[in-house]
Amino acid sequence: MPNAQAVVTAEPMAEGAGARVRRAFPTPRLRTADPFVLLDEFFVEPPAGFPEHPHRGFEIITYMLDGAFRHRDSLGNDRTIPAGGLQRITAGRGIWHAEMPGQEGLNHGLQLWINLPRRLKGVDPEYQEVAAGEIPEDTGEGYRVRIVVGDRSPVRLHTPVQYLDVAVEAGHGWETTVPPDHRGFVYVLVGEGQFGPGGDVRLRPGQLLLVGEGEPVRVRAGGDEPLRFVLVTGRPHGEPIRLRGPFVD
Repeated sequence: MPNAQAVVTAEPMAEGAGARVRRAFPTPRLRTADPFVLLDEFFVEPPAGFPEHPHRGFEIITYMLDGAFRHRDSLGNDRTIPAGGLQRITAGRGIWHAEMPGQEGLNHGLQLWINLPRRLKGVDPEYQEVAAGEIPEDTGEGYRVRIVVGDRSPVRLHTPVQYLDVAVEAGHGWETTVPPDHRGFVYVLVGEGQFGPGGDVRLRPGQLLLVGEGEPVRVRAGGDEPLRFVLVTGRPHGEPIRLRGPFVD
């Protein structure tokens, strides 16, 4: 695994039926980021999408940035998630689902897979939808933070996770500290900025920086455009992540 100051660039690839993704991990550069299994930034226009397929052994957060996604599953759910909203799936012992564009044009979002600890691999599958207006926000001078998962968020996971969607205006800064028992990553969506404990690592869209337990995260938006990124951390399980296609055993 790269060290905590190494920059990882997401790899473009095809997934599903004609869908395009940038995969931050797993790739040869970054195999795993315990407790996280996979991070894809997806870009989908009809008729492309992700037709019916199975999952088992982990949880999924699909967070819509632009457009909408229609979700259908073996639990009987048939829902469309618009921009700013999300869905949480606990695959557990097994679920089938399909994810297809919910409208014409570009449908853009992030999908994050979170490992389930071995003792919970066989839990019943579940589905949860959270509307954009249900996601709490904090604002300050030159920044806005959406608490996608974490304190005050309605999202329920089996792993302690903090997932922040952060927007910083050009020329402004923001900082926080990783929880002492968490580790994770920063992933940039829009704009460029300086990151890291010393604020000296430059990232652009599609790039990721690992962060460690209790580490300060200092950010400054560079250039003339706003910066948007996600900061995602979680408590590691310390167990092997055995990824086999759509299953995590």
